[in-house]
Amino acid sequence: MDDGVGIREARDTDAGALAQALARNRAYMRPWEPDRAERYYTAEAQAERLADGGRRWFAVDGERIVGAAILSGIVLGPFRSASLGYWVDPEHGGRGLATALTEEVVRASRDTLGLHRIEACTLLDNHTSQRVLAKCGFERIGTAPRYLHIAGEWRDHHLFQRILHDQAPPLA
Repeated sequence: MDDGVGIREARDTDAGALAQALARNRAYMRPWEPDRAERYYTAEAQAERLADGGRRWFAVDGERIVGAAILSGIVLGPFRSASLGYWVDPEHGGRGLATALTEEVVRASRDTLGLHRIEACTLLDNHTSQRVLAKCGFERIGTAPRYLHIAGEWRDHHLFQRILHDQAPPLA
């Protein structure tokens, strides 16, 4: 992994640093991200996202956010599943940060949140992200036509999942 970079859970006070990180990486992430309104790149919008019920982990170099993993759509009960997304600043790419972030999400999802599975998706040609998922034990389970609107069009995505355990969910 990247020397000097640590991984930690997001804090309420991270909105400004997250907005800066997203603005700094805007052009780099454009091929893989939905189109965003200008407001998305503000601390106010990121404060709202940090309070949206999802869970986030950041790769940090000091106070600078250089990568993130986001667990969204968390559903408990008998489903116990969530969706994973992640990104790493290109200055820190190729050093294992996306893998380390994903492994931390897997650990926390299983051990803290008690989830049964995590799903993730990638554009068909995002081989780098597919390698990260494979290294972290995700298996490809299908392809979804016109899954997300990316770069001005509805794009096909490969779907992946990782089953975390086979224990029964807690009784309600």
